[in-house]
Amino acid sequence: MDRLGVLSISLGILLGFMILGNVFRIVWSWYPQIDLKQFPYSLIYYPTEPLLFLLRKLIPPLGGVDMAPVAAVAVFSLVRELLLGQQGILTLMQLN
Repeated sequence: MDRLGVLSISLGILLGFMILGNVFRIVWSWYPQIDLKQFPYSLIYYPTEPLLFLLRKLIPPLGGVDMAPVAAVAVFSLVRELLLGQQGILTLMQLN
């Protein structure tokens, strides 16, 4: 397998993990008594928090609901589709 194939697989796994992690963050937001900084929640909290911190500055809560994890899922899904989708940049580069 060439370098581009390894990059595509690695990037797909990373982006998939980030999407799944933010979906977990959405579900966990329904349970405010959970301390996200304790194990095992910290495995999801620390990788997802930097982007959510930035998004919270741009997107205010709507009716007291934190919309940053929803926006993060949208951002990571868009990046994944642009790079690895059927017409994605890396997918088309592998065909040449």
